[in-house]
Order: sequence, then C-alpha cells, then structure tokens
Amino acid sequence: MEERAGLWRLAGLVAGLAGLATSYTAAMVLTIRESPVVAIAEGVIRLTPGPVADFVIRFFGSGNKALLLVMILLIVSLVFAALGSAARRRWWVPLAGYSVLALVTAAAVLLQRASGTADLLPVVIGYLTWLLVLGLLTAPLRRLERPRAAQDPAAAPVAADERAGAHGRRTFLVRAALVGGAAVVVAGAGRVLGTGRRAVEETRRLLRIEGAGQTPPPRGSSLGVDDIASWQTPNDDFYQIHTALVVPAIAPVDWRLRIHGMVEREIELTYDALLARERTEAWVTLNCVSNPVGGDLVGNALWTGVLTSELLAEAGVLPGADAVLQTSEDGWTCGTPLEALTDARGAMLAVAMNGEALPIEHGFPVRTLVPGLYGYVSATKWVVDLEVTRFADFSAYWTQRGWGERGPVKIASRIDVPRSGEDVPAGRVAFGGVAWMQGTGIAAVEFSVDGGEWVAADLGRVPSADTWVQWAGTTEVAPGDHRVRVRATDAAGNVQTDVERDVLPDGATGLDEVDFSATDTSTPDE
Repeated sequence: MEERAGLWRLAGLVAGLAGLATSYTAAMVLTIRESPVVAIAEGVIRLTPGPVADFVIRFFGSGNKALLLVMILLIVSLVFAALGSAARRRWWVPLAGYSVLALVTAAAVLLQRASGTADLLPVVIGYLTWLLVLGLLTAPLRRLERPRAAQDPAAAPVAADERAGAHGRRTFLVRAALVGGAAVVVAGAGRVLGTGRRAVEETRRLLRIEGAGQTPPPRGSSLGVDDIASWQTPNDDFYQIHTALVVPAIAPVDWRLRIHGMVEREIELTYDALLARERTEAWVTLNCVSNPVGGDLVGNALWTGVLTSELLAEAGVLPGADAVLQTSEDGWTCGTPLEALTDARGAMLAVAMNGEALPIEHGFPVRTLVPGLYGYVSATKWVVDLEVTRFADFSAYWTQRGWGERGPVKIASRIDVPRSGEDVPAGRVAFGGVAWMQGTGIAAVEFSVDGGEWVAADLGRVPSADTWVQWAGTTEVAPGDHRVRVRATDAAGNVQTDVERDVLPDGATGLDEVDFSATDTSTPDE
C-alpha cells in the first residue's frame, strides 16, 4: 500500500513539473520576461517587509534570488506531490488545487508592470498540462485500485492481482519516464528559444556611444597600496542590488521614456533621441543603503549620460511639485527629491558605464544616476517613466517598507588593509582603505590602533566631491592582537559618528573596525 501511495505522489510531482516546464517554454517563446514561477517570486519580493528584505540581502547577498527560486520550487513540488496523493481518493482535489495555483499565478503575472492578457497564456498552458499529464499518469494507477474480481474474474484472485499490479506499475513508470524526459527537453528548448536577452546583449556589445570614456582617472587617485579597492570599479565587480528576479532585456529600439505629471508639456524620448542630445560625463560613487559599516555595496565608475535638469527644464515643472516618481521597466518605483534632479549636482540619465554601454544588469539601455543619494531613492535601472509629482501623493517601493523618504548618503569609511584576522609583521604596519561622502567630499581620514591617538592618513586625489577617496598610512605596532578603527571628516567639517545604527531606515552609521595580529619576525641574537 505504501508503494502505491508513493506512485500517486510521484504522479502528482511529475505532472506538476511538466506544467512548469511548458509554461516556462511558452514564456520564452513569446518573449515574456516573467515566466509564472518568476512572477510569483517577484510578487513575494514586493510583499516582503523592509527589515526582512534587508536581512536576506545582508545574509545571502546576491544569491538571495536564487535561494528564493529554489524555495518556491521546493514548496510547489511538495504541493504537487500532495495533490497527486489526494487524487487517489478524490478526483476533484487536484482540479481545485491546480485551479487555485493558476489563479494565484495569474494574479502575480497581472501585477507585473505593463502586463496584459497575452502574458497569461503561459499560465493557461501550464494549467492544461497539469490536468492532462495527471490524467495520463493516474489512469494505470486507478486500475491498481480496482477490486481483484473486476480485474480478472476468471483467474485466481492473487495471481490476477499480481499481474494487474505489475502491468499497472510498468505502464505508469514508462509514462512517467517519458513525461519527465519530455519536460526536460521542453524546458531546454525554452531556454534555447528564449533568445531575446541574448539578442539584446549582442546589440549592447556592438553598441558604441560616441564620446563615452573620454575622462581618465586623475593622477594620484590610486595610492599604490596593495589590496585597497581599485579607485575605478570594473563593471563586472560593481555591486548589484535590485528586486528583479529576471532583469529586463530591452532592445534600444523598443525603449521609451515618458516625462509627465506636474509639467507644462509631456516629453517622450526614444533611445536615439536621447543619444542625440548633449551628453555629460562624470566620475560618481554609488552606494546602497543596505551597505553595513565596512561593507562592499559601494563602487566608483565613470558615467556618461544626459542631464535630467535639462530634460525637466524642457518639460517645464509646475509650482508645487517636490518629487519625481521613477518607474523601471519591471515596475519598481522610487521617489526622488525634485531638487536633486534639477540642481547643479549633475543627476543624469546614464547610457554608459566606464566607457561602455550600460551592462544589462546595471540598467541597459538607460538608468538614472543622482550623486549624493542612496540608490533606493534615485538610481532606477531600466527607467521608463518619470512622473513629476509630490511626495504627499505617492509611496514608492522601499518607502512602503519602512525606509526613509529622501535618502541622502552619510559619511562612510572602510578598512581594506589589513584584512580581518590577518597576521602582519610587527613594527611599521601599513593601513588603508576608502572613504566617501558624495556631494560634499572627504577632507581627512584618520585611523587609530587599540584606542590610541588618531593618526592622519594620506589621501588620493579625486576629480570632484562625488567620488570615494583612497586613504593610507603607517604606524608602529607591537607584537600581539590588535584592533584598528577608521573615521572620516567631510569637506564641511563633519566628523564621522561612532554611534552605531542599523541600515534601516536610511543608512548605517558607526566606525569600521578590523582585528588583526602582529608577529615579531626579528631574529634573536645568538
């Protein structure tokens, strides 16, 4: 009996996974970004409270989305197995269960930005696959459940039961193997057929943006100390934090930006029209509000784009507006103070990063960039909509989850040398790292060993107040275990606070500390 129960569960599992495979392939063929599973996962992300989201990002880093997908697949697999088991006694239970799953998935799909009825087709295909495959797999299992006499009245009951059981199991296993193999092939075909992203990536790779990458790093920006973060962060090493489970792949020819709301005239821009405008270029450091003290969710790059101040001036902002609601292609939103997009800080619609067209993961074809603000209120990747409005009239993605409304960056500094737990030779020990305060700039950095006096560090040269600065210095350290701290002072004279606060609601504060050991390497006299 337990073996038969296991076969029913297996039937439900195979049918369920087959439905996921066909729905995924349908989404890929139709170039729908969100397959049903991805739509559910992104719905979970949108509904996750801010503190929980921050914990997941901090603990799992960039692997948090893969973990979410695995968890969803495990949960639905258990549900599929349970529905298969329930079908043994009540045929209507899997029908009801599949219907509920389809409705939940359909709701998740329709909640995606710019979704329509066509986006529901993969859900319908998956739903029909569940029903058809479950019926196909459970037909031989139902024969196993019939009374012996009904199976073969002329034969001995036991012999008839054994023959029917062997035939039913064999038929089921053959069908399950065929369906499982077909599901693998279908899913693989979906991946092959889903060439949309690859086509966009090829377009991006071949794209050359005239004038991008013409501003070299200033001489002296790097102090030449090994293991300090490079002053210019390569694109591949630049941190990535976003809510999209599958990042939007937008062909430049399909991109549109709408500027509307409290303006005298609406503006709609194509990618070519944006590139035809006068462009600016600047070195700017970006850092995530989720970056803990001493964290690595920060990077410095050369950005090329069109000033938002010029675009908004052309649109004609109406009196009373104090914010711009930005919207991404995937539906993510943020609210940015209007003055940050119109003042002299150089906020831009960026089209290039370190001299290359934006990587897809960093917002290709266009993203916003606002120096001096954390990304959650300013740096919209895959931006497609700018609505001039008022903070009182909307609530954006992260502010709905308890984060601050305006998000100005805080003074921060980090120790890169020595690493935590590192063993260094006693004597003259080198220390170094980076510090940043975009919009104001860093005037000084000091470090202290074991609570001793603060030692002034040397600073690298920077082109503006919007980039981080490398710092380095040396001091005498005796053999033993030690702790070093660092603090920065900005150009306005504000000293970095040692008061420790969490990243919620608007960025962490406190001083970075590193424990290290110093070893006496001198040779004793004979």
